[in-house]
Amino acid sequence: MIKAIDAHIHLDMYMETDPTTLLAELAEYHIEGLIAVSRHLDSCKATERLLKQAPEQVFAAYGYHPEQEIPTDNQLNELIQWIRERSSTMVAVGEIGLPYYMRLDAEAEGRAFELAPYFALLERFLKLAASLDKPVVLHAVYEDADIVCDLLEKHGIKKAHFHWFKGSHSTVERMIQADYYISITPDVLYEEEIRTLVREYPIALLMVETDGPWPFEGPFEGQQTHPRMIHAVVEQIAFLKGLPMEEAALKLLNNTKQFYGIPSPHLF
Repeated sequence: MIKAIDAHIHLDMYMETDPTTLLAELAEYHIEGLIAVSRHLDSCKATERLLKQAPEQVFAAYGYHPEQEIPTDNQLNELIQWIRERSSTMVAVGEIGLPYYMRLDAEAEGRAFELAPYFALLERFLKLAASLDKPVVLHAVYEDADIVCDLLEKHGIKKAHFHWFKGSHSTVERMIQADYYISITPDVLYEEEIRTLVREYPIALLMVETDGPWPFEGPFEGQQTHPRMIHAVVEQIAFLKGLPMEEAALKLLNNTKQFYGIPSPHLF
């Protein structure tokens, strides 16, 4: 079996399955490593502890997830300084982006939602990524993705990874032209929207992820999300692309390593 990398996981959020146990199981399931993203300063610190615990398996991304309240100026400045001090041991700035689902919830409940502070927050992190010469891990779906594409161009950021992306055909074409990467989750096994996306998007710009511990349906109903699930994702991508399993698996693995600058000695 070709080995694989889970390109987006919230390792610090696991409670039912202890992260230490999960990390100990990776070799058994042919998982080479994890791109562990972060949500705020405490989350970043937890990710760093996991990185130190398993430096050959955990590759850390530090950021502030957009689907939460805006941090205070002091909190934001502290977080950005903390990230700057760890630029040599991180692979990306993330998870960052725009609060699509919070905004939808507010609109459904008839509440006003102020988006401008989230634009400003995202720009702070894009400037940080540009200054550190790091890739960005993005939470940006549907119409938000076009806004984020504008900001990436504005700040000259070429290496962008849109995780669990959904969007219009025109947005997909724009992202392909810009060589932005996306990652595919286990819902490709049962969501036609994601299957269509895989058919459209070049395999040269694809990765695979679980977004664990987020739960899935279909064949994964009732299961704790585990990085081993990405093998089923790889198999489905191979099927949708009409490629041999081994060829697709190796391409997806190498895409992730190349994008995140993971040197082979770490993984082989």
